[in-house]
Amino acid sequence: MNNTEIKRVAIVGTGVIGNGWAARCLAKGLDVVAYDPGAGAEQRMRDAIANAWPALVRSGLAEGASMDRLEFTASLEEAVSDADFIQESAPERESLKRELLAQIDSAARPDAIIATSTSGLLPTKLQADCIHPERVVVGHPFNPVYLLPLVEVVGGEKTSAESISRASDIYRSIGMRPLHVRNEIEGFIADRLMEALWREALWLVNDGIATTEEIDAAVVYGCGLRWALMGTCQTFHLAGGDAGMRHMLEQFGPALKLPWTKLVAPELTEELIDSMVDGCNYQAADRSVKELEQRRDDFLIRVLDIAKEYWPENEGLKDRI
Repeated sequence: MNNTEIKRVAIVGTGVIGNGWAARCLAKGLDVVAYDPGAGAEQRMRDAIANAWPALVRSGLAEGASMDRLEFTASLEEAVSDADFIQESAPERESLKRELLAQIDSAARPDAIIATSTSGLLPTKLQADCIHPERVVVGHPFNPVYLLPLVEVVGGEKTSAESISRASDIYRSIGMRPLHVRNEIEGFIADRLMEALWREALWLVNDGIATTEEIDAAVVYGCGLRWALMGTCQTFHLAGGDAGMRHMLEQFGPALKLPWTKLVAPELTEELIDSMVDGCNYQAADRSVKELEQRRDDFLIRVLDIAKEYWPENEGLKDRI
């Protein structure tokens, strides 16, 4: 087996993200062994994978892909001891992840890469108690993990360059697009961008400016359609006309000084929480979360089919991610 070829993946922690990792790996024809001490975790995991499987079938399964290749174990050591790659997805608590990664590190094979799915904790802190911190990386995915390709790869102070490279290659082998975050920063790249929009959404509801439905409509029918192709920077580059980004910044840059946006989140009062919950329940229109997930997955499959035609590597351009 070479440095990037994997056959057996260990999933530690089986919440929404851990289950998504398991579904993706199973769809790629890998053996998956999972560990989670929570009551009922195995059944919830199998139910979540079964709910995702129709979307994965439509996306195209690898040879040998099967939900039957999932094994659930009550032993952390058993889960990780023979794994080629380990993806930890425990709850977002630094002390818990730090202890868990140290346990994984002591039980895993010397050549196995260990990744954590944290959405913002710093890898230097998380790897601090590991005997071999050089092989510990952040591999931060996006929900649903089994369909969305982006994974942010972040190393800590003691992570080796080889581990970053190997982790990135492994993620590519299961159909993902690794984005190497070169410098540690809380929230990394994508979550910092999403959190800025999320804070504004909370303020707009808090101040009675818009409902959750109206905020989502602003994204769905406007900026979101452009972002799916070219992201934020290229969108504004086009806003500058033929002169591009330079004209855009010269023309509209001064407006950035205006106090349009909030830099801090509003207080999560009971009134704001109720407004957010009531608005989202109204938008759901009596559909369960599972039904909404399937609707989202159907949409993402069709969008991804189109998006792939426009991605740089499919236009003959160098893929810089």
